[in-house]
Amino acid sequence: MYHINDVVVYGNQGVCKVMDVGPLDIMENENKIYYTLNPVYQKGTIIYAPADNPKSVIRPVLSKEQANSLIKEIPDIETFCVGNDRDRESIYRTAIRTCDPRELVKILKTVYIRRKDRLASGKKRIIVDEKYFQIAEDQLYQELAYVLDKNKESMEEYITSNVTN
Repeated sequence: MYHINDVVVYGNQGVCKVMDVGPLDIMENENKIYYTLNPVYQKGTIIYAPADNPKSVIRPVLSKEQANSLIKEIPDIETFCVGNDRDRESIYRTAIRTCDPRELVKILKTVYIRRKDRLASGKKRIIVDEKYFQIAEDQLYQELAYVLDKNKESMEEYITSNVTN
């Protein structure tokens, strides 16, 4: 159970601050507990998330140490090996739903390598790859920027300068 002022990652909404925990006033006869969440990077947005919904992924943000450790591990994180585009999209979608930063890194690495290989052989980028690259990048950079107290837009440069090969 999370508490008021905890900072969590909530599904595809990203980094959120817990503003309240308890039943909703608008649900008079229901004793169901909800988290009232304020997405850090979506000003003015409020989310009401059932505390006991097994389908929703909600987890604490990484610690600063965990974030820096993840960045240093990036060269060793495997990519996805998938034969066809339909399976690839399914794998990307499943990885996004986990809200696991290592899975997000896998997507980024996989798409980066595929993009590089395709461009080198004169082929165009694939829309599905680009779509999931953007989602994974946004979610990963949100969390890392928040816990490392950096600007989200500077995360790519920060990661590149801190990855050990």
